[in-house]
Amino acid sequence: MDKIKNSPVWTIKYALLNIAYFAAFCTVHAYAAVYLLAHGFSNTQVGVLLAIANIVSALCQPIVAAVIDKQGWLTNKRFILISVLLILIGSLILMGVQDNRVIIFIVYVMIYMVQFTYQPVLTALCFEYQKKGCGIFFGLARGLGSAGFAVTSAIIGGIVEKDGVFVLLIADVILMVLSAVVILTWDLGVSHDQNESVETSPDSPEPSPDSPHNNFRDFAREYPAFMFILVGTMLFFFAHNMINDFMIQIIRSLGGAEKELGYCNFLQAILELPVMALIGFVLKKIRPSGLLILSGTGFFIKIMILVFAVNMSAMYLSQSFQLIAYAVFVPASAYYVNENMEPLDQVKGQAFITSAITIGGVFSNIVSGRILDMMGVKPMLIVGSVVCAIGVVIALAGIVTRPARQAGKTA
Repeated sequence: MDKIKNSPVWTIKYALLNIAYFAAFCTVHAYAAVYLLAHGFSNTQVGVLLAIANIVSALCQPIVAAVIDKQGWLTNKRFILISVLLILIGSLILMGVQDNRVIIFIVYVMIYMVQFTYQPVLTALCFEYQKKGCGIFFGLARGLGSAGFAVTSAIIGGIVEKDGVFVLLIADVILMVLSAVVILTWDLGVSHDQNESVETSPDSPEPSPDSPHNNFRDFAREYPAFMFILVGTMLFFFAHNMINDFMIQIIRSLGGAEKELGYCNFLQAILELPVMALIGFVLKKIRPSGLLILSGTGFFIKIMILVFAVNMSAMYLSQSFQLIAYAVFVPASAYYVNENMEPLDQVKGQAFITSAITIGGVFSNIVSGRILDMMGVKPMLIVGSVVCAIGVVIALAGIVTRPARQAGKTA
């Protein structure tokens, strides 16, 4: 059994899930504006659509996490499979509907929302199986997910510019089929005992005597520093989503087009791979809370460069700061939750991080699209810079002045 648990197959399978997820994340999220603008939506309408999807996602994530944390029928694996199938069905519907903007609006909201909702569950799946003794190398697998995003972006940009946005849907279908195959064969060759939940597996630690904090007020009281991190995260990702969701408009203002959009997404994503792969070594020197502050500073520098950008060279420089922004934030936040929360709260913790990212996206979608239509790119970026700076201050204040838990752990 130990040979099976320590097999690199676990990391390979988890890496495939991440590669498929983030390649699809590229086609759905990074090219959302491109796809929707091509079907006649305005910038404001794009912002409203993405805001609705983000709101629904933010509401669903903690609910789904609370159900999974109860260790009933809905497990991490099953929810991922359900999500993959929903995205697959939605993509097939969009392939058959090219002119009906009402149907496109509804289905794209569903796809966008579902994809965001199962992101924290994908992270929780790794830590669930790590606790069972399975040798999943989270940083490497997650970094390969970013590489999948990068390669997809580098390839898809030129194809979309040449052949149109229909190819985005073809890519989604292929990637969801791959995800379904991997998750369906996830436990292939592993004994029934190893498939038990974390609390009952004979190889896992003794179950925690603490009960899950399913009430948000109790959760906030138990993890006070985390609440400040959540607010900071919302503000970091207000700026981050502003750049990503309306990147095509920023690039066009600097003289670029869809091909340059592909290059920009490739650059920022490929830089995530080495950081995430090496994050285990970095965490031996710097605590997750310190890395979260570093990442917030990276988000701020990234958008400030764009405020003063006059050509595509500045755009590429800005994207390079993904190295200390998103690339650091993702593993640091995952390890912060795993280190500072009880096992029965960890799926919720991952979900709250993703919800904060999503809520930041909601406000960004609403505000950015409106400012872009009324005032242009530069004013939008200035607003994003101010919001991100406030986020860095709030996150820093929370980590410095509050304990990670009321029980006495420090951040």
